[in-house]
Amino acid sequence: MNTNLPSTAPAHDAVPAYAARLNAAQRAAVLATEGPVLMLAGAGTGKTAALTARLAHLVATGRAYPSQILCVTFTNKAAKEMRERVAHHLGPQAEAMPWLGTFHAICAKMLRRHAELAGLQHNFTIIDTDDQLRVLKALITEAELDEKRWPARQLAGLIDRWKNRGLNPADLDAVENEAYANGRGAALYARYQERLKALNACDFGDLMLHVLNILRGHPDILADYQRRLRYIMVDEYQDTNAVQYLWLRLLAQGHRNICVVGDDDQSIYSWRGAEVANILRFEKDFPGAQVIRLEQNYRSTPHILGAASGLIRANSQRHDKTLWTEISGGDKVKVIGVWDAPEEARRVGEAIERLEAEGAPLNQIAILVRAQYQTREFEDRFIQIGINYRIIGGFRFYERAEIRDALAYLRLIAQPQDDLAFERIHNVPKRGLGPKALEQMHSHARRTGLPLAAAALQLADSDELPKRTASTIGGLMRQFLHWREQAEVLSPADLLRLVLEESGYNAMLAADRSPESAGRAENLSELARAMEEYPTLGDFLEHVSLVMDNESAEEGETVTIMTIHAAKGLEFDNVFCVGWEEGVFPSQRAIDEGGLASLEEERRLAYVAITRARRHCTIFHAANRRIYGQWVSSIPSRFIDELPAEHIDSQSTLTGGASLWRANWREQQDPFAHVARDYPAKAQTRGPGWQRALSSGYETKPVRVRENTRSAASFSAPARSDIAIGAMVTHDKFGTGCVIDQEGNKLTILFEDVGEKRVLDSFVKVVS
Repeated sequence: MNTNLPSTAPAHDAVPAYAARLNAAQRAAVLATEGPVLMLAGAGTGKTAALTARLAHLVATGRAYPSQILCVTFTNKAAKEMRERVAHHLGPQAEAMPWLGTFHAICAKMLRRHAELAGLQHNFTIIDTDDQLRVLKALITEAELDEKRWPARQLAGLIDRWKNRGLNPADLDAVENEAYANGRGAALYARYQERLKALNACDFGDLMLHVLNILRGHPDILADYQRRLRYIMVDEYQDTNAVQYLWLRLLAQGHRNICVVGDDDQSIYSWRGAEVANILRFEKDFPGAQVIRLEQNYRSTPHILGAASGLIRANSQRHDKTLWTEISGGDKVKVIGVWDAPEEARRVGEAIERLEAEGAPLNQIAILVRAQYQTREFEDRFIQIGINYRIIGGFRFYERAEIRDALAYLRLIAQPQDDLAFERIHNVPKRGLGPKALEQMHSHARRTGLPLAAAALQLADSDELPKRTASTIGGLMRQFLHWREQAEVLSPADLLRLVLEESGYNAMLAADRSPESAGRAENLSELARAMEEYPTLGDFLEHVSLVMDNESAEEGETVTIMTIHAAKGLEFDNVFCVGWEEGVFPSQRAIDEGGLASLEEERRLAYVAITRARRHCTIFHAANRRIYGQWVSSIPSRFIDELPAEHIDSQSTLTGGASLWRANWREQQDPFAHVARDYPAKAQTRGPGWQRALSSGYETKPVRVRENTRSAASFSAPARSDIAIGAMVTHDKFGTGCVIDQEGNKLTILFEDVGEKRVLDSFVKVVS
């Protein structure tokens, strides 16, 4: 049976007070108590209210005691909220709900009851990631494998993936076994499980896998749980992985009273094992299931819902649903094309300042990015103009571990007396300079009064250290001497790239097969891109010091910057979706790795982004992004083309629409093909850089001037170069370019092949 609403309800199911405020579809989900039920709950349709009322209804009508209901959520926060809401309806009875919680919390409770069947004692320990890696490293060493080639993190990731799929070591096929150390994956997985049992411990993945094994291997225990748990309710069913699905399906075979709540259009976590197929095949798994669609949205305006619904229809693997709302009015979704990422950050900053002037609270403003590295541009801009912000779901850009590591290298190059920087990177990547060696260096530094790096070098020239340690320190100090020499001739960004390569940091990231390693590499690439804007290493480090000292997370309202993944479940009055270009969003890496399935998940991610907005949603895309110091032309995301025109307000002056932008793709690849426009107006509002360009006749040159964000004081050099702004010049190394800024005899030149560079005027020749 597949229906939107049950035709009739039993007489004793008269609408109770806790369901009186629900709409017809929500009420139907509450009253459909018997048999399997799929509650398809679109974004903002009040699923939590319906789920909570349903749970209260089961108890209030005597269908089940609280201890006979299994109610599963994904987060402790969601479980706490549900318990509080049920307590509002039921009072003290809500306290007696032992099976309301997260998947892992409930399975931990089950496993402690039957620990001996998994080879454990009831007081087993649940180890964290650090302990897991320590055990795996020991096993890798015992197996005489090179941990640098076969990192413990890679094996930990594989084991976690296998457990999420419900696979024991004996279940791995040849392909899975070959995924680690040329066919030794299964053996090491088995040894790892044996080691954990010897420690009376399990990892996070074991909590569900052990319970699944117990239920499969002991029919009497399974039958007991099936008898006890009369009703099963599952929140966010679209996010379940294989082992969670198998566990639920076993438990539901008793009474078959299972109600799952979810939205296949918001399934965005495949990278951590979630399988959208679980919700798509629910009706096949449970024949006769009722399908109840919650489509009335209480969050967003009609244009926002229309844009999101039109976009998601391009996906083929989904349940059809159409969101609607009784909210009237509202602006269309704005789609704005900008020249580059700095302009994107500037335009967003200006929009936020306007909203703030109109009385909009900063707490109701969010910027949603596809990848963490995109936050850096906005952080720098907001600090410049004084907008308080916070990063959700991650560290601020300059606080991330890999960025701090890179900055420590650069600080030590610029200032050899920086002991804190030396402490941070002396053994990163690992060089065999452990705590004992560091303590010896500290002791010598205290005795001699020398900086730590100098004391280390002096100690290495003595007989106080083992030869291998002394040789390692000497080699590291020679590297720093080499890098200081290179700092005199290389740009700060090129210096960073050299350091990351020669220090072995890049190799360390390449060897790390964890899901986070790619993001860390992207962040370092973004750091290098940021450094392209600074003429010297000292200038950049001073900028970073000011950024790090900025306390924009102080008490008071803040703009929220977060990834779209972190935004799921949240809502804001004003949402800015940035970086909607091919390769950025949808992510090229995701498509390369997962094909059509990943593309559809990227589209679901776009749907989630738009539906976070209550009143206003603005989408930005840029014509150019700077990658590894070079300008790379971009085309708008295909998702922009899929937005229904009747719900979109395209305000881009560059494109005339995404389709036209694609038609002009060849022209846009040439940064010198654009004639500068509107310079008189811009010069009045954008400071001395633009004004000087105007006074030099620059508006007649076939090149676009980008806004220079340095202060006016930075342009006041006593001596001026004879080479005018707008002149075409050549450089022996960088090729042909156009002068776009001038500071004394230092020129900022936009080169055709390598982007912006700062050079002395004596190193270039004017093209006649």
